Amino acid sequence: MDKREVVRILEEIALLLELKGENPFKVRAYTTAARVLEGTPVELGDLVASGRLGELPGVGEALKEKIATLVSTGRLPYYDDLRSQFPSGIFEIVRIPGLGPKKVRLLWEKLGVSTLGELEYACHENRVAGLPGFGAKSQGKILHGIQILKQHRDRFLCNVALEEAEALLERLRGHPAVLRISLAGSVRRRCETSKDVDLVASSKEPKALMETFISLPGIGEIVARGETKSSVRLASGIAADLRVIGDREFPYALHHFTGSKEHHVALRARAQRMGLKLNEYGLFRGEELLVCKDEAAIYSRLGLAFIPPELREDRGEIEAAERGELPRLVEWEDLQGALHVHTNASDGSASLEELAQAATSLGMTYLGICDHSQAAQYAGGLDVKRVSEQHLAIDRLNRSQKGITVLKGIEVDILPDGNLDFTDDVLSRFDFVVASVHSRFSLSEAAMTRRIVRAIENPYVRILGHPTGRLLLAREPYPVDLKAVIGAAAEHGVCIELNANPHRLDLDWRAIPSAKEAGIRISINPDAHHPVGLGDMRYGVGIARKGGLTKDDVLNTLSLKELLSFFHRRPARR
Repeated sequence: MDKREVVRILEEIALLLELKGENPFKVRAYTTAARVLEGTPVELGDLVASGRLGELPGVGEALKEKIATLVSTGRLPYYDDLRSQFPSGIFEIVRIPGLGPKKVRLLWEKLGVSTLGELEYACHENRVAGLPGFGAKSQGKILHGIQILKQHRDRFLCNVALEEAEALLERLRGHPAVLRISLAGSVRRRCETSKDVDLVASSKEPKALMETFISLPGIGEIVARGETKSSVRLASGIAADLRVIGDREFPYALHHFTGSKEHHVALRARAQRMGLKLNEYGLFRGEELLVCKDEAAIYSRLGLAFIPPELREDRGEIEAAERGELPRLVEWEDLQGALHVHTNASDGSASLEELAQAATSLGMTYLGICDHSQAAQYAGGLDVKRVSEQHLAIDRLNRSQKGITVLKGIEVDILPDGNLDFTDDVLSRFDFVVASVHSRFSLSEAAMTRRIVRAIENPYVRILGHPTGRLLLAREPYPVDLKAVIGAAAEHGVCIELNANPHRLDLDWRAIPSAKEAGIRISINPDAHHPVGLGDMRYGVGIARKGGLTKDDVLNTLSLKELLSFFHRRPARR
């Protein structure tokens, strides 16, 4: 069993123990172990084989034994027994925003609710409102949360989909029967969520390739099997399809199954106007196949520049390709550093030194620390005294290391009235300030817009953090006039964050062109709470590419000198 699966099971054990009402310290032990395993770069199999698993912090003797059993056998009787004590529907109920394990347990014990449908019915009968700790307002929120879950049922965040897809791709790529193979579908287009994983391969031995595919590790169920297409459901729950064709058809099939539907409709209409027909089998003039060696050749035959997969959404990309005006999209290699990173001084899990080392290993030249400000007590927010202590620690670190510069930042709370959580005197001590909304999401659109615009007007704010507050598949954006916010940011020279955490990916890619047209730089920030989280910037790059951003549009493609010059241009108080 690989690391991702072990981490998932440890997290689920923690959840099950919490549902049982077990000791919080026992629950935390499994959660901590999951985070530690997630952050270690060493393969679990190697740690088990070498006997070094117990050297990891937080992994005691009992946990070491359980993890080793999972890695070596793929099963854990302790986990199977725990899971058998709960109805399967409980795991879906726990996904409702704001409904934690303790409340789920109460619903199960007092009302016998064990599925989403039963809970919805109980709410409509007003039985939930009468339970201790709930009430009519909580009942209404639960109903709203159920609707969100229904709307996004069977969808997965991009990190889950991409990691699963890349693992399948890597296992199949070296198969002797494979001629060409690629990801396709929404994963290839770098959408923020996906319903399934699509792979397209060419082969002269499709049967052998299919047999390997349906036998890969991590497959929970074979849904359908055939020589040209097989479908499986992975242990994570996401579906995966593999289509195998001849090598001549590969470019057309890859293009077709990459999508989007809207892009294909527009492209096929263009082909028809040229007297051609485009489908998954080829590009034809009458019965004649126009041979194309790859996707670029297909677009060229249609009089277009190659359109990167991320842009294939029928939002003007075909017209831009015809005019030769497609942008050179930003790439991971263009990023020079990471801004908005949390340490264990607030709610992160790693020290300054550990984060700096991780950033250096990724080739970054600067790292912007942004722990929470004092209002975020739930996240261990820093008061003025702790800010001073952290700044001294950053100075010491910068003197002792080479290759990377750690910047003094803060993620300061935007209070309900638009004021910030620190005075200007305190804010002036930072290299840069990220201002974010973390509370009172229920304000009206007008009030929320005034709140954010007022924060933008503060001369020390350089970046607006996660501007709409959304949590993908969990929480809708708060009401805000994004056009007004973008206008204010452009007027006052404030950047807008593209929060690369796969749960957020906020700013939405559909709104990015408006910010770009307004002349606003976008900062691709990881909002990392542990070293591995720095890698989330790859998801941010995908969303930036979908929004049409170039290297010049992105703040953290600047060199350290250029970045500091931008940060230190402090306008007078407006």
